[in-house]
Amino acid sequence: MFVTARPRRVAVAAAFALLAVAGCTSDDDKPDAGRIDVTTMRGAFLQAADIGPTWTAPEASADPQQMVSFCGGTVAPPSIPPGADPVSSSFADEGETGAQTLEQLALVYPDEKAAQAGQALLRAVADGCQPTLSVPAAVTSDKSEPAYTESVEVRELDETGWSGFVLVRHKKYEASHPGVADIAVAVLTSRNVVLVDSYAIYQLNKSESAAGFEADWQKLVGSVVQRVG
Repeated sequence: MFVTARPRRVAVAAAFALLAVAGCTSDDDKPDAGRIDVTTMRGAFLQAADIGPTWTAPEASADPQQMVSFCGGTVAPPSIPPGADPVSSSFADEGETGAQTLEQLALVYPDEKAAQAGQALLRAVADGCQPTLSVPAAVTSDKSEPAYTESVEVRELDETGWSGFVLVRHKKYEASHPGVADIAVAVLTSRNVVLVDSYAIYQLNKSESAAGFEADWQKLVGSVVQRVG
């Protein structure tokens, strides 16, 4: 079982939700048979019990066609590249001084060429992200968020035969409302699938990145791709 460091209880407005799904694989669906299908990816996704005892699926389901933000700030998330059959799963762990979220999205394409084209479109979005963003305080009908700065770094990534990139974001709120968020969005391709795996940890009354963040997101991503091969 993989257990991430758990924050104490809190409700965090930045936590996001996607449709939670579960499944299993058969011998015929294993990647050594060739093309990876939806059932295989569904079965490879981590479930709450795999991550830790306090992780749960969200009660409400969001649009499974909605991707997570790449660039942070107020920049809209990218659209899902055309031609994919998406399958997704989401979990969260909320505490008194922070929260964690995990979003898993697999874009299952008809063939490897289509998957590579889909990843190229997502990489173009990532490469267009500003390295630093400053966002003023905002108050809407459903939330109030203090001003913050956010950095975005794009790195090459290779994990057990899956290759691509990861966006690592660090969000720091103004001193009068201390808090930080660390987000990793990994985009990896193998054969006909593009995996978009996002882990985020939010901490209130903190000014530094969460200890173990780098190791945690890599373990979460690695656990999924190792199940597929």
